Amino acid sequence: MARKFFVGGNFKMNPISREHKKNLVKVLNDADIDPNVEVVIAPPSIYLIPLKDILRKDIQVAAQNSYFKPSGAFTGEISPAQLVDAGIPYVILGHSERRTLFHETSALVADKTRAALDAGLRVILCVGETLAEREANRTKAVVEAQLQPVVAALASAPADWARVVVAYEPVWAIGTGKVASAAQAQEAHADIRAFLAQAVGTDVAEATRIIYGGSVTAANSKELGGQKDVDGFLVGGASLKPEFVDIINTKRASA
Repeated sequence: MARKFFVGGNFKMNPISREHKKNLVKVLNDADIDPNVEVVIAPPSIYLIPLKDILRKDIQVAAQNSYFKPSGAFTGEISPAQLVDAGIPYVILGHSERRTLFHETSALVADKTRAALDAGLRVILCVGETLAEREANRTKAVVEAQLQPVVAALASAPADWARVVVAYEPVWAIGTGKVASAAQAQEAHADIRAFLAQAVGTDVAEATRIIYGGSVTAANSKELGGQKDVDGFLVGGASLKPEFVDIINTKRASA
């Protein structure tokens, strides 16, 4: 069965005003969007509910983070149960900015993933290597080490992989203007799929969507999206611009 193309927009800590948030939503609400693409946008948590309430219903909303406990004395955190209750279907976990700036380990990301899935959320699971790791030819090893704790956390329920989208985001390409070549992206995605086949099973590997993130633009999305194992994108800065619509429609433009 063909994997449905997936385009996510990670707004990060943007925008800084409710008015700008409304403008971003208006662009999407007014756009002619390919109905064969699953589209998810991730605003800051303060905007999750008001944005969802004014966004067209064929675009979904994701949180940018969640904790592994349903409630308690965890100041500043947001729980999977709260997200589910608010009608938020997705959460981004393991983003490199969480790993590097906030020192989240792969074990913690796995705990968060398990908790999110148990609560009923779907997960956009981010993995990726630094420039030093790529230059040392360690991309495959680093990404597999990031995935392994999640594989272990989901070992008793492999069917849960149906609610996970893996986002390969080379750290050196995020927000830098540098982008992995189509060949580099395809190689990394093929390696991830091969690892999932070995660690979880062929059926899971073939069904799991593996998307690319790292300075994706309308100019490079067609070539990247044309690769066999690239099932979509997680878009950062460009998701705040009108060209995000063009990225969503990558497959339509390629037809």
